[in-house]
This record gives sequence, structure tokens and C-alpha cells, in this order.
Amino acid sequence: MRFKNTLSIVIDNFVNVFKMLLYRLVTDVIFFSLVYVILTLSLKGIVKSAEATEIFRLIKEFFSALVSGNVEYLSGFQALFNSAVAAFWEMLKLHIGSIVWSVVGICLLYLCGRFANGLCVFAVGHAVNDRMQVYAHAKFSTAYFKNLGKAALYQIIYVPMIFVYDVLTVLLCYFFFFYALSFLPLIITIAMAVTGIVCLQALKFTVISAWLPAVIADDERVCAAMRKSFARKQGFGKRFVGFLVVIYMIIVLNVTVAVCTLGSGLLLTVPVSFLLLLCMQFVNYFEDEKKKYFIAYDKIVNAEKKADVIGE
Repeated sequence: MRFKNTLSIVIDNFVNVFKMLLYRLVTDVIFFSLVYVILTLSLKGIVKSAEATEIFRLIKEFFSALVSGNVEYLSGFQALFNSAVAAFWEMLKLHIGSIVWSVVGICLLYLCGRFANGLCVFAVGHAVNDRMQVYAHAKFSTAYFKNLGKAALYQIIYVPMIFVYDVLTVLLCYFFFFYALSFLPLIITIAMAVTGIVCLQALKFTVISAWLPAVIADDERVCAAMRKSFARKQGFGKRFVGFLVVIYMIIVLNVTVAVCTLGSGLLLTVPVSFLLLLCMQFVNYFEDEKKKYFIAYDKIVNAEKKADVIGE
């Protein structure tokens, strides 16, 4: 029922997808431009080095030989490529300083990008909350600037914490599935790693599910809402299963659209994915708090009675 109600709210708030799309296009252009400048200035010497050029040449020749069926070249490719990679690593040691600073700069820009996009998600969350509580049409610009201070404080705490969690998730899954279980066939290892990452992401959203809705819907302080969300045990299983289904659906949706539309459809499915996760958090919060909420113009769900739907 929670999943069904979430889909209804996503459809009812679909106009916010285009607002998120426009906002993210602007912020992504800005931050990707800055990343390009950093990479161009710091790694230009590495990319244009003779060692890197040799690796690119070998890769190009490998695919040409693969297409033409040049077995003789393919049989000796491994030794040539290993020699080129070894030379490339030796060259990298001479540029370790610029590489480290580039990585630091890109990480900082990534965090700033997530912070900026998080302000947009907070504003959309405010609009979704108004829609669910009183079926009002909140303007994005009004919600954005009205809640800017609280949204900024929320993102200052949320972004670094989630970044660390995501990095640890990837490292843990890499160590466990690609190192500890390296004896398994690669396809099985990849499948298990994806499953592990999805489950850990579902766990993350389950734990923080009430954080943002408590701040927006009940005007709670950011830190108090965070503690409330972390301590919430009621409905844990329902929230976890719901987010597990949603995350798998998001993966299937984005991969399918990316393949079928050569990536162009991601312009819509990516903001839809964010809106879906956001609406799922609000539905879980309203259900756990026994609140009434709109899922459409003529439909109100009473979370306490579970069956109080009007207009049918």
C-alpha cells in the first residue's frame, strides 16, 4: 500500500520533475565545467604524455585486431599492454602531487554539487508536503528561498555523512565480493556486489526516512529530527522492503531508458528517481505518524484507519 500511494503522489507531483531537471541542468553545467578546468590544468601533462598515448594506441589496435581477427597480434597483446601500463604507473609517480590535489578538488566540488542539488530536493520536499497535507500548489521559488536556512543546515550535516556512508559501502562491497570472494565466477561476484550495494542503500534510506519529513512536515529542528529518525524502530521492515523495491525499480528504469534512448531519456528518469525516493520518505513518515494525507485531489488516506479513502 505504501508503494502504491508513493506512485500516486509521484504522478500527482510530476510537474516538480521538470523543475528539478532545469535546476540540475544549471548546477551540473557549472560544476562539470569547474571539474573540467581542474582536470585540464592539473592532468593535461599526464593525458598527453607518451606513456598515456601508447596505452590509447594499444587499446585502439586491440579492437581493430579483434574486429579483423588478427590472432597473431592478439596473442602478444597482453605482454605489450602490461609493459605500457608499467611505464604509465612509473610516470604517474612523478605527478603524484597534482593527482592528489586534483582528487581533493573534485571531491570538494562533488560535495558542493550535492549540497546545491540537495537545496532543490528540500524545496521539492516542501512542495510535496503541502500537496499531501492540504493539497496546495507551493511555488518552487517560494519554497526554495523560504526554507533556505534550514535546508542549508540540513545539507551541511546530510551531505558529508551520506558521502562517507556511500564510500564505505563501495569499499566494503569491493573488499568482500571482489577480494574475499574472488574465487567465485566474475558474473556471480558482480551480481552479489550489486545486491549488497542495493541492500545497504535501502538500509540507509530506511534509517534516515523520517529525517527530512520531520523537518518539513512538523517543523522540527534538524538535529532533533535526525535523532528521531535514527531511533525510529516502528515499521522498520516495511520501510526497508519499500526502499528495496524502489531502488531496484530505479535501477531497471534508468538502465532500460539509457539503453533504449541512448542516454537522452535520463534527463527525465534521473529527477523522477529523486522524486520517487523523496515521496517514499514522506509516505513512510505520514504512515508511521498516523497522519492523513492526500494522494490525489479526491483521495485522502487515513493512516490510522488504513482504509479511509474518500471520493470512491
